[in-house]
Amino acid sequence: MIRALIVDDEPVARAGLWALLDADGEIEIVGECATGREAVEAIRAERPDLVFLDVQMPDLDGFGALAELDPEETPVIVFVTAHDEHALKAFEASAVDYLVKPFDRERFERALARAKRFLARDRLSAVKESLGALSRWLGAGPEGRAAVPGERIVVTAGDRVAVLPQEEIDWIEADRNHIVVHARGEAYRTRDTFGGFLERLDPGRFLQVSRSAAVNADRVRELRATAADRLDVVLEGGAVVASSRRYRGHVREFFGEPPSRR
Repeated sequence: MIRALIVDDEPVARAGLWALLDADGEIEIVGECATGREAVEAIRAERPDLVFLDVQMPDLDGFGALAELDPEETPVIVFVTAHDEHALKAFEASAVDYLVKPFDRERFERALARAKRFLARDRLSAVKESLGALSRWLGAGPEGRAAVPGERIVVTAGDRVAVLPQEEIDWIEADRNHIVVHARGEAYRTRDTFGGFLERLDPGRFLQVSRSAAVNADRVRELRATAADRLDVVLEGGAVVASSRRYRGHVREFFGEPPSRR
């Protein structure tokens, strides 16, 4: 949910914005304010993601309200005003859009969509930053010593961030410039190189069986020789991962001689 705050000194304008925002299922309205001073207090108290902010208000205008906020506590801003002469100043204040009254639903929805896109990028950036810190923490051994690879792997797949214990990973495979991690009965597709991802895994547990696949040795149930003088690696759960001719010796060395061909 996107937490939104409405700031306008005109009751009718506030009611109109409330109705438009309330019609969007992704929006949670956390309050409304009639002055810039109230807005500063509400932003600090409610921590909204998005504020529809009037420019001209008694006591403290919209620009003055923003000036009182530290950068880290400033939400995404859409300015709302009856005058268009403030547009340049609004964008200099890093507003994502500038609505001139009166505006119709279509124009409002364009502004809201732009704010949503901005918030999505901002949140993704925050997730990546947190992900880096989390990954470093997960890879840290006792007393903060670097323990590479870590016991758990952080995988970003779309809008999901999965923390996977290595023992729960069945196998991985390369798919162009992505890696597909098979774990917990799911496939997590993340952007990475095969070699780079493999370096994050425990070499005593994970065995490369082809140029583009590696398996968790603890999850291997059976090795099957094929007519092409290759090996099929059968995992717990039934997945079959083909081992190429180039890697068959490596697999045999790791597991011992495979059973006879069938």
